[in-house]
This record gives sequence, C-alpha cells and structure tokens, in this order.
Amino acid sequence: MSEPFENSHLQQAVSRLQTGGVIAYPTEGVWGLGCLWTDEVAIKEILRLKQRPLEKGMIVLCAQLSDIEAFLLPLSTEHQQQIAQQYPHPVTWILPCKSSVSESVRGQHNSIAVRFSRHPQVQELCAAVGPIISTSANPTGLAAAMSAEDVRQYFNDQLSYILPGELGGYSKPSEIRTLDGQRVR
Repeated sequence: MSEPFENSHLQQAVSRLQTGGVIAYPTEGVWGLGCLWTDEVAIKEILRLKQRPLEKGMIVLCAQLSDIEAFLLPLSTEHQQQIAQQYPHPVTWILPCKSSVSESVRGQHNSIAVRFSRHPQVQELCAAVGPIISTSANPTGLAAAMSAEDVRQYFNDQLSYILPGELGGYSKPSEIRTLDGQRVR
C-alpha cells in the first residue's frame, strides 16, 4: 500500500468523524466503532448500532494522557507512571473524571475508561481529531469483528466509513484495569 493511498484513507476517516460520522477502524485486537468523544448524536448512534445500554459507558481512545487529562480528576505521579508502562497487551484504564464529562461517555460511573493506543493508524487518527470513542465493532452479544468484512456483515451501509487497515496482532479486546490494580475484564 503506498503512502498517499494510506493518507487519503486517513483523511477520509478524519473528515467523516469531523462531520458527525461513525466509523469502523482496526485496533490492536479487534475492529472498533468510533466517533468524536464529544459528539452526543454520534455516540447515541453507536449505542443504537451496538444495542448497548447508555449506563455501561464507553471507552475513550487517545494517543497520550495529555489528550484527555483536562477532563480527569488529578492523578498521582504513581498513577501516571502506572498508565505509562508498556504492557504486552492493550490495557484500558478506569480513570476518575470530572462531572462535566458526558453521561453518554461515562455511563452511570464517576469515571471513564481510557485506552492509550499503540496501533499506528489509531495514533494517527487521534493525532488528527483528538480522543475518539472506541467500542468493539459488533452488536451486543455477538463476536467482535476481526475483519472489515465482519464489520460489513454486522452493519452493512450504516457506517460513515470503514478505515482500511490491519489489526495489531492481538486476538481479543483490551484488558480493563482500575488504578488499584483490579482487572475488570
């Protein structure tokens, strides 16, 4: 795949996100659905597509802590170091957030789930538009999409764009952890 070809796909995904779209994209382990994390209408569309209850909350995907830090309660240096550690698999962190974070993102919680992606395309996407919502590309109760074809089978023409690319080598969604070391998933 040539560089301009990749850039045109990334530009297309960015454009769709910026105009309120819901896109699918490859992540470290499974295909994800996403939108701008501040776009309430698009978040509701993801919830509808997935048949997912609002109360559960959503994962916010970022390239780095500074992308989301203004929306979090202060983190200790120890917690910041814990988040920055390199794990052998993708990790989503449950982080305490300010009350101004939308209920559609945090659900019934006083925290948000945040993953700092190491997937190159996701990093480029987040660098271009900021944090995005990330949830597995599948209706609730069905297996996570492992290919663009799986995404098409689940959602047909209901998405604004499917960003071509490859998964990052893991075979399941990210592990979810709390700052006190508990593994949620």
